[in-house]
Amino acid sequence: MHDAIVVGSGPNGLAAAIVLARAGRSVLVLEGRDTIGGGLRTEELTLPGFRHDTCSAIHPLGIASPFMRSVPLAEHGVEWIQPPSPLAHPLDGGTAVLLERSLAETAAGLGEDGRAWRRLFEPLVDASDELVEGTLAGPRPPRHPIHMARFGLNALRSASGLARSRFAGERARALFAGNAAHSMLPLEATATASFGLVLAMLGHSVGWPLPRGGSQSIADALASYLRSLGGEIETGRTVTSLAEVRSTARLVLLDVTPRQFLALAGDDDVPARYRRALEKYRYGPGVVKVDYALSGPVHWAAAECAQAATVHLGGTLDEIALAEAAVSKGRHPERPTVLVAQQSLFDPTRVPEGKHTLWAYTHVPNGSTATKGTVAAIEGQLERFAPGFRDLVLEQSVLDPAALEARNPNYVGGDIGGGSADLRQLFARPVARPNPYRTPIKGVYLCSSSTPPGGGVHGMCGYHAARAALRRS
Repeated sequence: MHDAIVVGSGPNGLAAAIVLARAGRSVLVLEGRDTIGGGLRTEELTLPGFRHDTCSAIHPLGIASPFMRSVPLAEHGVEWIQPPSPLAHPLDGGTAVLLERSLAETAAGLGEDGRAWRRLFEPLVDASDELVEGTLAGPRPPRHPIHMARFGLNALRSASGLARSRFAGERARALFAGNAAHSMLPLEATATASFGLVLAMLGHSVGWPLPRGGSQSIADALASYLRSLGGEIETGRTVTSLAEVRSTARLVLLDVTPRQFLALAGDDDVPARYRRALEKYRYGPGVVKVDYALSGPVHWAAAECAQAATVHLGGTLDEIALAEAAVSKGRHPERPTVLVAQQSLFDPTRVPEGKHTLWAYTHVPNGSTATKGTVAAIEGQLERFAPGFRDLVLEQSVLDPAALEARNPNYVGGDIGGGSADLRQLFARPVARPNPYRTPIKGVYLCSSSTPPGGGVHGMCGYHAARAALRRS
């Protein structure tokens, strides 16, 4: 017998296990794959010696999250690397706009909109600790209501509306739009501005770091810390029904999405009303991800792109908005928004000497099978802003929605965020309940990114779920 069993070893599963172990509970984590990590895995996907992050790559929330900050990650092997600039956003004509750690330096690169950028972000950066805590707090009254109310006035707007009303020029609008596109929603949708505000704020306040050696090091550090607390982890153990684990633990926490929960629970254990609510849960767009082994660094038309580990390819606000709107309507844009990470520029441990990697993905309709055309569109954007890119490619690995879901069942239809983050599901995920983590089955809780506060490597879904379980045990 264990006091608790956690199914799934993603960042939320490991966070839940750590919270339980800190409270003196005996904890066992069960992972179906042979390695832990969920979205925190690093593998040789292309050629020997080229280490690629299989999902998440850049971690502003990993360094800012209250839970992650409570874990001695450095003592367990995590070394954060801060690129000179958190983000680059190239535009046509060989220019780029940079998100710098310094508000003043960022503003200087925005010309006529520099003052407006500072007016928008200076109050957020000054209150960043309180705002991070508030946005990751889960379903409870905020501890800093004044800060959150001020943030909410802009956060609840659409990204397009906020950018157009605040900024006159294309550089600031494009920079904001690239951040907001992480919502995987049309930029005209309510509350998409919140994604642009939070990500840019984090760039200024804590940076957009990457861990030396790959994202796997974060999962390994969480696992190491859990074991130091007496927790256990068993890999290669696929759980196919709740009955397997409920008989051997008082508490069961599931790092799974609603679809997997219903499959594990079976027909008899879930009340009809709760089942119907979970069956209506909406998954968001999928992604197509390409990892490249390169013979050298990317030669960007805008040389300043080499200062950032993260590069947003998409052009202007209008172009990004058009691309994200197309995906929301089930179409594949000719010029998609592409999120790029060039980790090896700043972390040579990931590649053979003199070689490089590139990590890139774009949004596609959930379950998309148009992989070949999407890869061509991704490379079209890379060639647009880095002419001659294809000449650098030694090998590539493509993960489309089906491949991503096969590797991680939580990525339903290629949705890496655990469900659509539209306004309703931003606050009521997976269903509207005072305690969204607790299921109707006694002692069984959900702790995945399908619960508040949603997607991202922050561990707060697992933290809140474990706290909720402890309150009732």
